[in-house]
Amino acid sequence: MRTVRFAKGGYVVSSIAFCALGILLMLCPEISAGVICKGVGILLTVGGVFKICGYLSEDLYRLAFQFDLAGGILAVIMGILMLVRSGSVLRFLNLVLGIVVLTDGLLKLQTAIDARRFGLERWWLIGTAAVLASVLGVLIIIDPFGSAGVAGAMVLLGVTLLMEGLLNLYVAVYTIKVTKKRKCLGEIW
Repeated sequence: MRTVRFAKGGYVVSSIAFCALGILLMLCPEISAGVICKGVGILLTVGGVFKICGYLSEDLYRLAFQFDLAGGILAVIMGILMLVRSGSVLRFLNLVLGIVVLTDGLLKLQTAIDARRFGLERWWLIGTAAVLASVLGVLIIIDPFGSAGVAGAMVLLGVTLLMEGLLNLYVAVYTIKVTKKRKCLGEIW
């Protein structure tokens, strides 16, 4: 039970941090790419650790964390690469972040479908946000602004991080359930 609470709390905090970074990028697109790389690297690493903890927890619905072992490992690896090799990663920042967001969006789309099967009424909100996040991930990968529109690219990155944060926040709040007693879990299953 403690692990679920820890993972849920971490999921919420890291989601809010992604939202804050997204808003910051939308308001101040002139922030240097190096600072963005380090900030996103920290968020990915910390968020990845929480995802792995969530996967190992005893979440009642088993929806939010069902894909988080692989997703958490990917996030930690990408985050560490962004921190340690930020100079090299900067050349591929759009590609790296786009792949991470696209992957997470597609996995959350599957979570939405599973939530529907599970009987959660607002599954469609997860699905809608997952589709939007996936589309934004693709946009970051194809980089419609090119090198000529750095400010536009930073705003797009900000919108994407905000959407990713909101998606993860909603999934955490809506689908992660903590049981009062371990006995209840056995009775439900």
